[in-house]
Amino acid sequence: MNLDPRLLDVIVCPACRGSLAVDDAAAELVCDSCGRAYPVRDDIPVLLVDEARTPS
Repeated sequence: MNLDPRLLDVIVCPACRGSLAVDDAAAELVCDSCGRAYPVRDDIPVLLVDEARTPS
C-alpha cells in the first residue's frame, strides 16, 4: 500500500472516531478502538462502515 502519511494523521474510524493503524499484509486500515478493518483498494481507503470487516 502506498498511503500518504499526512492522510493517516487526519483520517479516523467513521464508526467510533478511533485512530486507524495500517495493516500492510491484509491491505487494511484497522481501528485501534473498535477493531473494524477497512479495506484499501488501489491505494484508496474505503471508509464505509458497511464495507468494514468487523472483529470476530
